[in-house]
Amino acid sequence: MNSEVLILYSRKDCCLCQTLEKKLSRICLDNLNPSIELTIVDIDSKTVSLDIQMKYTNEVPVIVLDSTRLLKKIELPRVSPRLKEDMLLSWIQKNLNILYKKI
Repeated sequence: MNSEVLILYSRKDCCLCQTLEKKLSRICLDNLNPSIELTIVDIDSKTVSLDIQMKYTNEVPVIVLDSTRLLKKIELPRVSPRLKEDMLLSWIQKNLNILYKKI
C-alpha cells in the first residue's frame, strides 16, 4: 500500500467535483514520483469530521495530500476544471515536486 494518499473532498451533484473525480479516476497516479493513491471523500458523509466539513463545505472540490513522508496533510492549490487529464497529471507532479523538494 502506498503511504502517500491524494484525497479529493467532493460533494454529490456538484458538477466541478464530478468532473475532477472522473479525470482523477482515469489517470495513473502510480506513475507519479512518489506514487500516490486516490481517495474520494464525500464532504457530506457522516464519517467526515465536523472540522473537515466546516473547513471545506463551501470550497469543494478540494485536493489534499495526506503524506506519510512529510508527516502531514497539505491542501493543494485549487486546480483549473479546464485541465485535460495529461495536464492534470503534470499539475499534480509539479505540486509533489515542490512539496518534496523541501525535505
